[in-house]
Amino acid sequence: MDGRGIHLCGSVPLDGPEAVFRQVSARLGRRVARIPDGETGIRNNWVVWQLAKLQAHPDLMTVPPPSPEYGPSERVRPRPGVDPRSIDLGPLGYAEAAVASWKVFDRLRADGVIDEGVRFQVSLPSPIAVIGAFTAGPQAELERRYEAALFAELEAIVAEVPARDLAIQWDAAVEFALFEGVFPSWFGSGYEQVLAGVTERLIRLGAAVPEGVELGYHLCYGDFGHRHFVEPADTSTLVAVANGIASGATRPVEWIHLPVPRNRADAEYFAPLADLRLAPSTTLYLGLVHAGDGFAGGRRRIEAARAVVRHFGIATECGFGRRPVEQIPQLLDLHARLADSLS
Repeated sequence: MDGRGIHLCGSVPLDGPEAVFRQVSARLGRRVARIPDGETGIRNNWVVWQLAKLQAHPDLMTVPPPSPEYGPSERVRPRPGVDPRSIDLGPLGYAEAAVASWKVFDRLRADGVIDEGVRFQVSLPSPIAVIGAFTAGPQAELERRYEAALFAELEAIVAEVPARDLAIQWDAAVEFALFEGVFPSWFGSGYEQVLAGVTERLIRLGAAVPEGVELGYHLCYGDFGHRHFVEPADTSTLVAVANGIASGATRPVEWIHLPVPRNRADAEYFAPLADLRLAPSTTLYLGLVHAGDGFAGGRRRIEAARAVVRHFGIATECGFGRRPVEQIPQLLDLHARLADSLS
């Protein structure tokens, strides 16, 4: 892990990318290998900002939400008479934000604020995240259209940020809502079918990231209103997805992040990690840092995890985006203290 034992999933609700880069660099230093721009402004609630973009598209119409369900929201579908295969969903806004933030990152690194060797991290949602949460159908075709638009965003980012300076993270959360039946799946109804569909898609997303750019995955059970889609019984489904990615990846995977609920310091939750089969070059990050129970709670979860897996870095379960801004400095300091306790 080269001594860099902290991972930031994405959102950090400060005043903007420069504030994020400065705070993270000052408080975490070389404990981090990558720094995201914090997904500030309209991006602070993960993919929710994409709903407004879909609703503004001339070929799509808004329909009422299903009820009840996790999270917001209204949904969209093609307008009558529109062939979904003809819909161009881009631009999505991810590349525009990333390129603007990269310029800030590059300037601060040149000024010595950010350490040499630290990469600029861009987190992108899987198409399942947006299509599963915000569309009413036909989801299979709209997924293909969104994936094409997302790949165009990735190409635009790679064209501006040198590969040696860039890290791409694919965020996979709604996938776990499909496993649990919170949202219906459009590519299979049973566990094995959903697992095959999810891993095939995540592998394809990884393959789109060019060699030389670091690649990682953030697996998540959701954080809308500080609650999960469902409470996971254990890490077995997370391990199944991570192993599927690891066994099928066509290029190196630098990290995989798995969540740990605050109330889980029990052996049963961590036991499936014994079956985790990551490549030696892939760093495992466990999202066991929780502001609610601080250092003592983090240490309990570290010790429970260490009974099964010895080497890992730390993170929160999800991004910081739903946290009050005044908590962020203390939360970063908590990361540093817990990371230093790993050795």
